[in-house]
Amino acid sequence: MLRARTPVGIEQEIYALLVTYHLLRTAMADATSTRPDTDPDRASFTIAYQTSRDQVIQAANVIAGTVIDLVGTIGRHVLAHLMPVRRLRVCPRIVKRAISKHQARGPNIDRTSYKATLSIDILTPADA
Repeated sequence: MLRARTPVGIEQEIYALLVTYHLLRTAMADATSTRPDTDPDRASFTIAYQTSRDQVIQAANVIAGTVIDLVGTIGRHVLAHLMPVRRLRVCPRIVKRAISKHQARGPNIDRTSYKATLSIDILTPADA
């Protein structure tokens, strides 16, 4: 919700929201990069947002000590609450059934699904 009543104030709020979003995403990416083989997609934006909100409300860790923690409180919370690994999103393509009970476009319509095979060939340029 934008609370400003002037166009300049609204613009300032939007920039502040964009900067905050970018900082949280950077903190999430930095936290997941400290653990090998951890996909950044497993980091929860909601956890990062709630942790940062709590830090601002409590004014916790406002002044850094002599040792600067690169992961930080947000990163520790993100790593402690990683989301499960995403499942493979490949589904066979099917043709939807016609809404009408009558034969559409002739009696020989094949409505079965088929498995598709994908392959990628990496070619190197021929030596000249």
